[in-house]
Amino acid sequence: MEKKHHLTLVVLTALIAALCGIGSLIKVPGIITSAALDSAPAFISVVFLPPLYSGFAGAIGHLATAITSGFPSGPFHGLIAVEMFVIVYLFNLLHKNGFKVLKWMFLIIANGILSAFPFYFLISPSFFIGILPSLIIATIVNVIIAIVTMPILTKVIKGRRIHK
Repeated sequence: MEKKHHLTLVVLTALIAALCGIGSLIKVPGIITSAALDSAPAFISVVFLPPLYSGFAGAIGHLATAITSGFPSGPFHGLIAVEMFVIVYLFNLLHKNGFKVLKWMFLIIANGILSAFPFYFLISPSFFIGILPSLIIATIVNVIIAIVTMPILTKVIKGRRIHK
């Protein structure tokens, strides 16, 4: 990969991560903790970023939420950031391979339910049940933002590919 192209991807990833940081300030309150609208920019980035880069944007977006929330889950935010990387990476692959409906179902189930599942064992079943409502609502709102925005963005950049 040529250096200029790599630099473009890194800058775009940083810009998406910054947008995730802005979204992290919009909280969805919950019983135990709050989720935020930090994921939508990372989800939208699958239109123009390769999977690796959009995955990093998603992980950084979660860390921004953790910072603005005061790290309520402590070191577990590292695990959540890894989960976000994997979820956005796989969502990107589904998008790039033309899975128009499956990618959204995957995103809602993986981000809204499965990402919280390790905490059933790591913290408690009560924590898992308590976090689900706000996490599912935040996921659905993030997904709706992405569903509305992605077709528009695709039309805007059609004919001008940022990545190969």
